[in-house]
Amino acid sequence: MKNFYCEYSKFHVAIDCIIFGFTGGKLSLLVQKRSFEPAKGQWSLMGGFVRKDESIDEAAHRILFELTGLADLYMEQVGTFGEIGRDPGERVISVAYYALIAPEKYDTGNIRNHNACWMDMDNVPKLIFDHDDMVAAAKRRMREKASVSPIGFNLLPEKFTLSQLQSLYEAISGSAMDKRNFRKKVASMKFIGTTGEKDKTGSRKGAVLYRFIKEEYDKEPEFKIL
Repeated sequence: MKNFYCEYSKFHVAIDCIIFGFTGGKLSLLVQKRSFEPAKGQWSLMGGFVRKDESIDEAAHRILFELTGLADLYMEQVGTFGEIGRDPGERVISVAYYALIAPEKYDTGNIRNHNACWMDMDNVPKLIFDHDDMVAAAKRRMREKASVSPIGFNLLPEKFTLSQLQSLYEAISGSAMDKRNFRKKVASMKFIGTTGEKDKTGSRKGAVLYRFIKEEYDKEPEFKIL
């Protein structure tokens, strides 16, 4: 077959994953210490290269599965980063995706195998290349989407307290929320229901556990909690 594009230079296409978690009332980010050059020993996002036989989305799903051991993560494309010289190793264009993982689903074995760890978003060190820009863009996109869609529940355990729910959306929005108004708003949402169980880890009385009811949300998909 004739090579129609032989006069054009070739370059690499990468996937970079901004993987968010939520622990201890704070957002966290999965980062790794690079074990290879360039930037060996420095902090980086997780990622990999697109193969010839897969689409961008397929590559993102594969890479996330390799990194976390999970195949059903919430994932969304953030944007494309292609500044010349952004990667000193080669000419690389990267497509960034953010993903959300609930604490109970963390695959700690895979994380250790990739020399990675979870860091509080407030304490993430400077990342290599333009990865800080990717994280900032992902946080903006997540905040926008979380204000109109129930994606935040992907960061919570299946059963959660209202305090956990409020802490999550305060972390996403970056601002405190009035407890009374927040609970009033939640009470009007048919897709957030009680489980009949209590979390007694914090007190003898315990806190009521709730769950997200997708079937109810699908009947009337309107969401505004921020």
